[in-house]
Amino acid sequence: MQSAPKLRAHLPPGRGVPEYVPGNRLTLLRNGEHYFPALVSAIDAATREIFLETYIFADDKTGSLIADALARAAARGVSTRLLIDGFGSKDFPPRFRRNLSEAGVQILIFRPQVSPWPPWRQGTRLRRMHRKMACVDGAVAFVGGINIIDDYNTPGQTPPRHDYSVRIEGPLVAKVRAEASRLWSRVSWATLGRRWPGWRALHRSADHSGPRAAKALPEGQRAALVVRDNLRHRRDIELAYLKRIGAAREDIIIACAYFFPGRRLRLALAGAARRGVRVTLLLQGKVEYALLHYASRALYGRLLGAGVRIYEYHRSFLHAKVAVFDDDAACVGSSNIDPMSLLLAREANVFVEDRRFTGELRQSLHRAMHEGARRVPLRTWRRMPVLKRLAIWAGYRVARLLMAVYGYGREH
Repeated sequence: MQSAPKLRAHLPPGRGVPEYVPGNRLTLLRNGEHYFPALVSAIDAATREIFLETYIFADDKTGSLIADALARAAARGVSTRLLIDGFGSKDFPPRFRRNLSEAGVQILIFRPQVSPWPPWRQGTRLRRMHRKMACVDGAVAFVGGINIIDDYNTPGQTPPRHDYSVRIEGPLVAKVRAEASRLWSRVSWATLGRRWPGWRALHRSADHSGPRAAKALPEGQRAALVVRDNLRHRRDIELAYLKRIGAAREDIIIACAYFFPGRRLRLALAGAARRGVRVTLLLQGKVEYALLHYASRALYGRLLGAGVRIYEYHRSFLHAKVAVFDDDAACVGSSNIDPMSLLLAREANVFVEDRRFTGELRQSLHRAMHEGARRVPLRTWRRMPVLKRLAIWAGYRVARLLMAVYGYGREH
């Protein structure tokens, strides 16, 4: 097997080599059953400030649970800020808004107006805030793919939606807080400060004048926060993935809910498999969005032909966006490997360099593949019925056409 090149440490941050921070304590949280109790516990312990960002804030038991915790925090004097996306949370219930506002929670909406016309301007209107991030007192943070929504909200779904988040303590929390406060101030500025008159002070606090960074923990873990926006960090998550794939020597596992990678990522995955790396993809098996479901399957043939192993998760809906690389590197975040995440949305991922964390995530992914997924053999794929082939071909062509209409055809 050929050896893979090492990460080029001399590259500046934001060009594919994340800025790793040592001395953190990272806890992997699987599904809402682990994430929501940890989040509520942190909110209930808050004494100074809370930032919470979410794409979806649903009107269900989980939404009520988190809304009540935020209201309790604001009522006891904690500066509490909730940022929701204007499309993902377009059905944010008025009673939540009323109760939270009365308790003192400050609420902002990222791009609240979404219009389907004219279609050629959708490239900018589809730029959503897809991050799922929280920071409490500058001491604890959460980054991952879990929205504020019940795990069991899908009719007929018995096993919960499969997803991950990571709880962070240590110096990396300061990075999370800086990103959260920076986006909050920008959204407030976009509304001319009408929603929150203290935006200037918060903007200053984003430049390291907020809570002091937590001290590095002895024997702590190395981790980096990698964000994607439409300014300075347009390609950061994609480049971080490319660097890790290129450096892998033995093993890559990527679990992704919505998988429609561009040419560079497809070539990187196929190239890794051809040089002897065991590349495994755990992808959505259930039809959630028909167009993406069939379009993504148009990529299976070449990946399988290159030696990439593909598993489709059928036990419930897969919502994870995680990866492991060899035995010492991992990634947990909100970014899918598709045009929405890599070209349009604001995303946040944590890349980790730690054997224990990587081993725990790998074990969880292996269990998911063993208990809830089916492998897609190349021979079976080549014998696919004609009608299914036609659906896949049509889905792929429509997806490519839409990307061209929105102005992203050449970038993907």
